[in-house]
Amino acid sequence: MTTIQKRFGLLGRNINYSFSRGYFTEKFEKENLEGYTYENFDIPTIASFLDVIKNNDHLSGMNVTIPYKEEVIPFLDKLSKKAQKIGAVNTIKFTKKGKLKGYNTDYYGFQKSLEPLLESHHKKALILGTGGASKGVAFALEELGIEYQFVSRQANETTLGYNQITDLLFDEYQIIINSTPVGTSPNTAAYPEIPYKFFTKKHIAYDLIYNPAETQFLKKAQLQGAKTKNGLDMLIFQAEKAWTIWNK
Repeated sequence: MTTIQKRFGLLGRNINYSFSRGYFTEKFEKENLEGYTYENFDIPTIASFLDVIKNNDHLSGMNVTIPYKEEVIPFLDKLSKKAQKIGAVNTIKFTKKGKLKGYNTDYYGFQKSLEPLLESHHKKALILGTGGASKGVAFALEELGIEYQFVSRQANETTLGYNQITDLLFDEYQIIINSTPVGTSPNTAAYPEIPYKFFTKKHIAYDLIYNPAETQFLKKAQLQGAKTKNGLDMLIFQAEKAWTIWNK
């Protein structure tokens, strides 16, 4: 039996569907990294994070997913400058001194996967959802010089409500990004309540969801001629960035 040398994992809730465990397990096998493991740390509340740390030796790094990207921050010793600015963490490094440092690689993965789709008229984006994932998306859009507007079920001074999305808004905002979990397997019939009839071939519909590969959000946008993209490439890019951080 191989002794564990380095342990990695995914922190989240209801994460059996997770991409990360399969991706990194395959990576370790391909690269002959014996003694490297990757497992799911599926916890009911963020308070259980302390138990995860206490009960698992050789921890070197973690990914963080819904719903803990913001909630995990008070448990960390330090944040990278970008994670601090974004206000959400999806990667944790366990330093040699036993400290926990938080990073955000979501923004990097999103930016790298969106860039090839962009044309000169793609100047503004609507971000559906205001959770931890949306913060990385917003930061990436800022880096790309794209204006954005948040959309949520509850409208407020900075956020539009879904019922406020009109044809004129679609004309102005030609990138629509779903950063909510609506439509994720097994609830694949669900989709964000927006007027899909206003999508055109000038629009990009981007869904951070990767399971299923084509959500109802993407299907409905594609029927109107929009370019569509799911979150798989984003995940691969952010995972490789996390791997680089863990091994720095």
